[in-house]
Amino acid sequence: MAKKKVTITVEDRLKALYQLQIIDSEVDKIRIVRGELPLEIEDLEDLLAGLKTRLDKLTGELEIITNDVLSKKNIILDASTLVKKYEKQLKNIKNNREFSSLTKELEYKGLEIQLNEKQIIELQAKVLHKEEVINESKHQISEREEELSVKNKELAAIVKETEKEEKVLLKRSNKAQVVIEERILSAYNRIRSKVKNGLAVVSVDRDACGGCFNQIPPQRQLDIQMHKKVIVCEHCGRILVDSNILDTQ
Repeated sequence: MAKKKVTITVEDRLKALYQLQIIDSEVDKIRIVRGELPLEIEDLEDLLAGLKTRLDKLTGELEIITNDVLSKKNIILDASTLVKKYEKQLKNIKNNREFSSLTKELEYKGLEIQLNEKQIIELQAKVLHKEEVINESKHQISEREEELSVKNKELAAIVKETEKEEKVLLKRSNKAQVVIEERILSAYNRIRSKVKNGLAVVSVDRDACGGCFNQIPPQRQLDIQMHKKVIVCEHCGRILVDSNILDTQ
């Protein structure tokens, strides 16, 4: 025996739309409870990533300066070794030409040592400054990581408290969407994304739109009460339904 085909009326779709709106509004409330925490966490993660990139750069710069200091110390060490060698050779000089040549080499090596010692002092000052900046960066990272940990725990607690309810509501939301035509569902989602309170479907209360509160003409109210077609507010574009639509059989 063939199953009887179920006809979905406009009224059925309007009921499903209104139910969907009620369900989605409850989901919105749950997500509002979470507040700005997800965005704050995202901002903190971005900030931390930036601070860590800066720290890596500073550490690399410090390593280069430290290597420069070591290189100049080696230059001084080599020059000092040559100075001792030349001073020893001066004691055994046989002519003025050799004396003049060694004296010039000694003078040159002496200047080289002085120049590198001066540069080392300048580089060591840079090292101290760079280490201060690195320590401050590490302190900032530590503070932000601690703040991120606290916010993640807060969010996890809120999610744990609300996720069961949210899953039930999302399941009901998906069930309601099955009855609704794709074009109407697309319109519903489009309106929801544009309005501040997420209300795409509103009832007519006291002869006015429940979204923008503009008056609805009597004839249009009768059309809405008939549940025969989808009617939108001419002022705000929201879908209008009879406030008693869910009570009808």
